[in-house]
Amino acid sequence: MSDFTIREESQHDRTAPDTESAALSQADLRSDPANAADLFVDHEDEPRTNSLPFNEVMSYILRQWRRRPALFAGLAGFTAIATVLDVFTPVAAGLMIDALSNSDQSSETHWAAYAIFMAVAVGFHALRQLAVRCEIPFSSANMADLVSDVFAKVQRFSLDWHANTFGGSVVRKITRGMWAYDTITATTWFSLIPTVAVLYGQGIYMMTVWPWVGAFALAIATISLAAAIGLSRYYIHPQNMRSNAVDSKLGGAIADTVTGIATVKSFGAEAEEDQRFTGLAWRWRAEAMKTWFRFVDTWLIQTVIVLAMQAGLVGALVWLWQRGEASPGDVVYAVTAVLLMSGYMRRFGEEVQNVQRALDEIQDLALFDKQVAEVTDRPNAPDFEPGSGEVRFDAVGFTYAGQTQPLYTDFDLRIEPGEKVALVGPTGSGKSTFVKLVQRLYDVNEGHVRIDGQDVRDVTQASLRRHIALVPQDPALFHRSIAENIAYGSPHATPEAVVAAARAAHAHDFIMRLPKGYRTLVGERGVKLSGGERQRVAIARAILADAPILILDEATSSLDNETERDIQEAMNTVMRDRTTIIIAHRLSTIRDADRILVFEAGRIVEQGTHAELTAKDEGVYARLAALAAG
Repeated sequence: MSDFTIREESQHDRTAPDTESAALSQADLRSDPANAADLFVDHEDEPRTNSLPFNEVMSYILRQWRRRPALFAGLAGFTAIATVLDVFTPVAAGLMIDALSNSDQSSETHWAAYAIFMAVAVGFHALRQLAVRCEIPFSSANMADLVSDVFAKVQRFSLDWHANTFGGSVVRKITRGMWAYDTITATTWFSLIPTVAVLYGQGIYMMTVWPWVGAFALAIATISLAAAIGLSRYYIHPQNMRSNAVDSKLGGAIADTVTGIATVKSFGAEAEEDQRFTGLAWRWRAEAMKTWFRFVDTWLIQTVIVLAMQAGLVGALVWLWQRGEASPGDVVYAVTAVLLMSGYMRRFGEEVQNVQRALDEIQDLALFDKQVAEVTDRPNAPDFEPGSGEVRFDAVGFTYAGQTQPLYTDFDLRIEPGEKVALVGPTGSGKSTFVKLVQRLYDVNEGHVRIDGQDVRDVTQASLRRHIALVPQDPALFHRSIAENIAYGSPHATPEAVVAAARAAHAHDFIMRLPKGYRTLVGERGVKLSGGERQRVAIARAILADAPILILDEATSSLDNETERDIQEAMNTVMRDRTTIIIAHRLSTIRDADRILVFEAGRIVEQGTHAELTAKDEGVYARLAALAAG
């Protein structure tokens, strides 16, 4: 088989592996299943050593909080007032006990003290309810916006980014980050902020009555908060990042195998996939255990601090009572305050850890938000104005990212409106790159790519691509109905137009044989259809798009000879009066092209009709034609 028959690979992916480091024996796989896992997971999810600074992550979260000022004000305001009432709950309890234990006080005074105590308690719970009722619509709306923004951002990343990123891991990161936002918001406003306010509020109140007791309470509170934050940040965080990375791999591995299940079954490789996944699952287990044990360690330290506070504060007030310097109400206040503070301190340690874990998980979304798309629309760029379909390359220079050798240098070409041009050449010669530059999937480094006189960088990408129809060699369909897949390039098409396009692509008959006809779901990536059926649906989609420029990447390669002939006739009708660019891997499909361009190392070394090029005995095309003919 010649290079000519092999599908072109991206220039930037053609790097030679380090055979010494890549070598892995079967013995290695048998002795350590995790080694097998390493062979099929992407390494972009390895634990990050360059995680975002805390302030950048918090800046991202604050931007989410600013989305709905009214609801945010309600959440913050009601929480603040409820926290103030919580601080005074032990004070109200102490005053009530003093009133009840004083026989000189009247019955009205007793009931008044009781009413104050109940008013504080009821007010606290009522305000917390109001805060929660603000937080639910606030967070749910922000989560919907957040995940929509990330989805929109990820969609617009370059093909390089998507080619080098595990799709399953991206899904895992997005959904995990969305729920991390919910954890951060709810925990911050219903636990962390109230905890700090209550602990320091109680300590300050104690200082106004018993200065040294208050100082002790403030010291213990400070130690507790500092320990919780420090342990979470510097003890739990590094390990949590490692377990998150493996967790992303776990989700990615599941998605990879499930989407490739047809290949797994065709090779009877279920047992091998089981082994690989089990190795990865146990690797996740090892990292998760380390993380969880670090949580347990910090809980133990927090428990010791809480016990020290309980013993110190209650013991101090009992001693003051024995000396006649504290009333029974003071002792009740102390016990109530200690119980309140203990609960907050215990929860603070746990909630700080939850927030730290959520901050680690939302980092991926913050990183996505910071990342700049490689191909972007210019500010206020106009829509593309379709014309007759002229395509022009003027002194184009292009080098793939990470490569030092340019693919195109001072490349010039003009394709006439309505011309049918075929691109041929060996693998890596620049054919696929040419059509990607026409679609502006990459930006050129030098020169201009113009369509109908408009530089593709000066118009919006969406409007440009709506006027370029593509039929790839291996079309991927969405897990939607056949009708939706055909109408993807023309969402407002009528059912009659969809059927007409399917008939033109010779797809109507097989569609009608399906259980639900045009409403049949095609499965993920069109797995329910054969390769030829998927290609006919893709051709129907291109026909319905009715774009002035048509790109065919060996669009009939998956069809049998008879069907190929039928569709070729349909395609000849579709190509009429349209500029057509054909990436050819079989010369039989391009004999009728108006012009054949022979690519070699990013240059056009020959061009002409099939007859003209085959007449050159020593030409590149003539050699390829001879190889194709056997």
